[in-house]
Amino acid sequence: MPIYMDRHDVSETVTAENVAQLHQQDLKIQHKFGCRGLTYWFDEKRKTAFCLIEAPNEKALIEMHNQAHGQVPHQVIEVEASIVESFLGRIEDPEKAQNTNLNIINEPAFRTIMMVTIENHSFKSFDPFAIISNVQQVYKQINAILKSFNGNIVQQNEDGCLISFRTVTEAVLCALQIQENYRIFRTQYQINFTELSIGLHAGLPVTDKKLIFEDTIKLAQRMCFISAAEVVFSNDVRLLFESENVGEVLSGTDLHTLTPAEEKFLNGLMEFTEASWQNTELKVNDFEKNIGISESKLYREMIRLTGKSPNVFLLHFRLRRSLQMLLKQKGNISEVAFDSGFNSPSYFTKCFCKKYGIKPSELMR
Repeated sequence: MPIYMDRHDVSETVTAENVAQLHQQDLKIQHKFGCRGLTYWFDEKRKTAFCLIEAPNEKALIEMHNQAHGQVPHQVIEVEASIVESFLGRIEDPEKAQNTNLNIINEPAFRTIMMVTIENHSFKSFDPFAIISNVQQVYKQINAILKSFNGNIVQQNEDGCLISFRTVTEAVLCALQIQENYRIFRTQYQINFTELSIGLHAGLPVTDKKLIFEDTIKLAQRMCFISAAEVVFSNDVRLLFESENVGEVLSGTDLHTLTPAEEKFLNGLMEFTEASWQNTELKVNDFEKNIGISESKLYREMIRLTGKSPNVFLLHFRLRRSLQMLLKQKGNISEVAFDSGFNSPSYFTKCFCKKYGIKPSELMR
């Protein structure tokens, strides 16, 4: 049976005890609708509640809430239990709340999400598979660092490492520790032709999007394309960190905090790029039209944030994706070239060789 997570935005007067009582009313009648309430989260500060419910469909869930107490959810998304547990740490009531007359849970679902990527810039003079293997070893070292900061791995693959934290402070301190240790890892694992990127954003699990933490994850991932610094924070992360640590300011070598305007630009740029990068007819002026800014401003902003002109940015984005396809054995050279937005396999091979120092065919062995 599907599992759903819903979001309730409650009034300022609602308390954790009130939410627990509403949850109990759900449990009393849930059988009538074929539902099973698994657990919930309540954030007293942000006045949001999130219910995790097994239900035959979204309609049954809403009808159950409506009959139980009339507090229907503002948003509902379908989720996977394992993913919820990775982000939020549990899919049932916490132990301290079990076996009591009224399970009062006052635990926010708000999380800080970190994306860590290590990009290979060159395989020249090195065994590419050895380098890739060494990068995976670095990710394992990063996993060990997380334990000290209560970080939880949500996903780890060739794109990088996605991590969830309960507090902004723990996430920021962990990012700084990873940044510090990375210099040691580069020497230890012989990965000098790599670049570390860390993006940090914070948010709620259910918004108007279809996936859990979708907005938060996307911005954290997109921050890894910022070349202005190794570690990039969203404006929300900066504000929350400085409110949790009075007198502390997020500044330092290879650190950058995005302004709201920069976040808007980055999201617009990446949304269009992610949707159009495979189009072989894509031109730079298509970026201008879709993002809604002039050619000169597009160029200035992209150089300032990504360190690349629009043409170079698109080329490197395509090559980065093509590298992933080659490593996954997704087609032959020609297929990968066309799937990556290149008109010509020979031109693709030339560009790939110039960036990575080896021919694509060397990764197909």
